[in-house]
Amino acid sequence: MKHLSILGSTGSIGTQTLDIVRQFPNEFKVVGLTANKNSELLLKQIKELKPKAVAIMDKTKVDDLLNFSSAQVYSGIDGLNKIAALSEADTVVNALVGSIGIEPTYNAVKHKKNIALANKETLVAAGSIIMDEVKKNNVNLMPIDSEHSAIFQCLNGENIKEVSKITITCSGGPFKNYTTQQLENVTVQDALKHPTWTMGNKITVDSATLMNKGFEVIEAYWLYGIDYKNIKIVIHPQSIVHSLVEFADKSVIAQLGLPNMKIPILYALTYPNRFPNIQSSLDLAKIKILEFKEPDFEMFPCLKYAYDAGTIGGTLPTVMNAANEIAVHEFLNNKIKFSDIPRLIKKMMDEYILIKNPSLKDILYIDKKTKEGTKVMIEEEIID
Repeated sequence: MKHLSILGSTGSIGTQTLDIVRQFPNEFKVVGLTANKNSELLLKQIKELKPKAVAIMDKTKVDDLLNFSSAQVYSGIDGLNKIAALSEADTVVNALVGSIGIEPTYNAVKHKKNIALANKETLVAAGSIIMDEVKKNNVNLMPIDSEHSAIFQCLNGENIKEVSKITITCSGGPFKNYTTQQLENVTVQDALKHPTWTMGNKITVDSATLMNKGFEVIEAYWLYGIDYKNIKIVIHPQSIVHSLVEFADKSVIAQLGLPNMKIPILYALTYPNRFPNIQSSLDLAKIKILEFKEPDFEMFPCLKYAYDAGTIGGTLPTVMNAANEIAVHEFLNNKIKFSDIPRLIKKMMDEYILIKNPSLKDILYIDKKTKEGTKVMIEEEIID
């Protein structure tokens, strides 16, 4: 039986992870849970799953849990770190959103926990540090991501040195056929209408700007050690082929499945085994057509920024990620336009001073300062 701490248990990935736990009660035991501010749902999860300890980021919600819960209750980033390092847990599912996920991942790895990682920002902003610790502590880091789960499965049993190219697929988001002018006028509601996936708001907007795909390029670099020039993106609107790997002999292996996050979550939790999934099976005869085309880097410049940041390295990916996090938050709150998101990211990246080999402390500091700087730009309307 695996003992799980689930960071972000009230979000999209967290709740789907708990669905899998319920499906296999003899395989998984939840010992830790965390939430941002949804104390009502967290309390329901506590009563059902009876974890040893929980944490909530919003310190004003602590009393909601203390008054009705038998679990040990923590709060803030210290609380997240406690749940990530909980002695009873052997596996930590990081389903947090944003750079808040970096430090708990680091602490979990330092405490020799295996990681099931849905938090993209961990490897985007701190890939070198996290992967060094993963190797040093001899733990497993499994991606909870349809594309990286696909790559992992395609590489299973293969020699990584014989890989010539990785191709990551992308639905193209809701604006794949828009003009530049149309992008200037899209609304929050437009951006949240993803054509194939159901996800949280932040990652849905990242998918609309294609920044999500840029993140995945950087993640692929850290997870598989493939040079950036050999990591490609292809638009695939049906979201059936999740990624492809080409080998030296020009053979290409792809992983296919319906767009459902429970497939990669289940694989991450049960690897190297495969447990039965109650989700619908893929019927290619019903799909009928699979389309592929090159992405438009001019229309969606966030992709280029990610390749640039990853190639240069150091703290530039941290800056890019932090600027994006604030820009998306402000867009979701109707403070800026959709097209302002890449403009803000570029401004912050252009003003950045490189730290080539940063420590975790450096990364957390740069993350904080970049977020503050991005907020100032928005407040002073220094965007164009």
